[in-house]
Amino acid sequence: MGHMRPVITDIYAAAAHSGIRPGTLRQRLRRGTLTHHGYDRHGRALIDLNELVTTPTNEQHTDAA
Repeated sequence: MGHMRPVITDIYAAAAHSGIRPGTLRQRLRRGTLTHHGYDRHGRALIDLNELVTTPTNEQHTDAA
């Protein structure tokens, strides 16, 4: 398999696509777990959707009981 082309979008579109809160995405940018790809013309941070790994977070866990 070849390298996937980046899908660059702002954090709000990424949040809508992934279900991850924008604040969580901003925190991941600060911590360096997401690559920052600049800003759009409205000043919103840009990230690559391919970097959003679909692993469960504490917000997504539910009790079965």
